[in-house]
Amino acid sequence: MSGHSKWSSIKRKKGALDAKRSKIFSRIVKEIQVAVREGGADETGNARLRLAIQNAKGANMSKDTLMRAINKASSEGANLQETTFEGYGPHGVAIFIECLTDNNNRTVSNIKSVFSKKGGNMGTNGCLSFIFERKGVFTIQKGTLNLEELELELIDAGADDIEIDDEVIVVTTKMVDFGAMQKKLEQLKIEAENAELRRIPNDYKKLDVDAAKKVLAIIDDFEEDDDVQNVYHNLEMTEDLMAAMNS
Repeated sequence: MSGHSKWSSIKRKKGALDAKRSKIFSRIVKEIQVAVREGGADETGNARLRLAIQNAKGANMSKDTLMRAINKASSEGANLQETTFEGYGPHGVAIFIECLTDNNNRTVSNIKSVFSKKGGNMGTNGCLSFIFERKGVFTIQKGTLNLEELELELIDAGADDIEIDDEVIVVTTKMVDFGAMQKKLEQLKIEAENAELRRIPNDYKKLDVDAAKKVLAIIDDFEEDDDVQNVYHNLEMTEDLMAAMNS
């Protein structure tokens, strides 16, 4: 899992520098809309909404913005549908894209266009099932937490991997243990900065820096699309590539 955790760290640092807050908020608002549509506006009985609200707070969304999103969700979320796309980018890197859209034809056209223009190939649904596995990922601010005691608690709740850096703790669980980890953190009165189910690659593809930059370019294009919620890939984030990204 070290490759995944390393990618989580670089994405977080990169995001702090160049991600537009409006784009982050837009994704969270869409998730709130779908959560309310599926389970109502009362977070007490709606686990998906509770998670979206938690992530909104982690992204520093104001309380007023959050409440407006919830209040408008019942009507605006009705037209959103979840859809996914799978394929290969330059040099055979696997790419899995999750979308929330109110116009599936537009989304399909946009995704196909990016694959085509950037040297990739869109595949059929399920073609990457052997590469990606859905897992729970929790990002926790380290703060003044007792790390030895916390690690024991997290392992007891089903943690598969615990990555600690200067600022945060990244905890990975099996998909079936996602809810148990949420409950454990609630019991410990720890509010995760971010908690979500991600598609984690079972193996990574190592490329030289120039080739890897072409892959990152297609990933950036996908992420800039308003209908795209998440983009996953199996490009290995080597030390040389990370240095090039930071230069």
